[in-house]
Amino acid sequence: MAGKLSFTVGFGAGYVLGARAGRERYQQIAGKAQQVWRDPRVQDKAAQAQQVVKEKADQAGQVVKEKVASAGSSNDHSSTTPGTTGGKLP
Repeated sequence: MAGKLSFTVGFGAGYVLGARAGRERYQQIAGKAQQVWRDPRVQDKAAQAQQVVKEKADQAGQVVKEKVASAGSSNDHSSTTPGTTGGKLP
């Protein structure tokens, strides 16, 4: 019985101390991350990355538009058998 009580007390104390230390370490890491994020050099690089992503997204959008237009125009010129509408309504 005394062994169980000692184990429970020891476990409880370890848990409380570990949780407190874990919280403090988390707050240290979060604070350092915020400090790094606020650094003007980091903000500059983030803005550059955002601009590159925007440019690449615009380029990808143009390629998609061209592919869709190309696919649409090739379907308009599909061969049809005389007397049929080629899948198009009259």
